[in-house]
Amino acid sequence: MTDTALFPLRRPPGPLHSILLGGTAALFLGALLSDIAYYKTYLIQWSNFASWLIAGGMLFCGLALLFALVDLLRTRPKSGRPLAYFLILLVTWGLGWVDAFEHAKDAWAVMPSGLILSAIVTLLGIVSAWIGFTRPDLAAVRTGGAQ
Repeated sequence: MTDTALFPLRRPPGPLHSILLGGTAALFLGALLSDIAYYKTYLIQWSNFASWLIAGGMLFCGLALLFALVDLLRTRPKSGRPLAYFLILLVTWGLGWVDAFEHAKDAWAVMPSGLILSAIVTLLGIVSAWIGFTRPDLAAVRTGGAQ
């Protein structure tokens, strides 16, 4: 028998939270692909696309961050997956903010730092989506990890 006070059951994200979390990863990935296109072609419009996609990713990430905060406050232990999920989303949002300021420069001044920041933010967005959409193996929790 498992004491649920020690291991609170974590529900998967709701529909709106899922859309925001998936949109975060997709928009930051689009910004990365736009930065790669700009790096290859030097057509300034790709830098503008990246700026708008980063702005959309920031909006979605900020709203998903609010959902993660509510999830963190509702769980009893202040460690584990909800805390990791919240912190990774917070770092994603923070570096996305820096990336947005980087892309606010003149288009020629964006490279290569904008491309590197977009790659890091995209990777963090994908990791946060991975953590947000996966649940811990409840059978392993019940048996103490022996499976």
